[in-house]
Amino acid sequence: MPNLIHSHAMNHPNVTHLATDDIPTSHLPFSPAVAVGDTIYVSGQASVDDEGNIVSDTFEGEFRRSIDNMRRILEAAGSDLEHVVQTRNYVRDPADLKGFNELYREFFKPPFPARTTITNCLPEVLKYEVECVAVKKTLG
Repeated sequence: MPNLIHSHAMNHPNVTHLATDDIPTSHLPFSPAVAVGDTIYVSGQASVDDEGNIVSDTFEGEFRRSIDNMRRILEAAGSDLEHVVQTRNYVRDPADLKGFNELYREFFKPPFPARTTITNCLPEVLKYEVECVAVKKTLG
């Protein structure tokens, strides 16, 4: 069960920050996900292991690990990939865009979420990163 931390710093009772041992951690200063009411904002997920260490792989391998990390966070927050309404995708090499689109269709079906894809934007150690906005499975 996730540990949802109500954010008193923002002085708003509907803002919660996700913290659980069931999702990858990061060495960087950010929350894996923040929920505002029934909307979940997932921070950028890359090809990292549960301790936050980068796992270099092929583009496909990094894509699959990144999506799986995002999926785990969504599930811990009460959602899933079917409830994603927007993705932001960061692809280091434009040559990977064709493969990216093929892989994307494996995980997201019509009607597709709103999407932004940016290339030439990641450091050499990463080939792909994804962030998303989703809604909880049961609203209310």
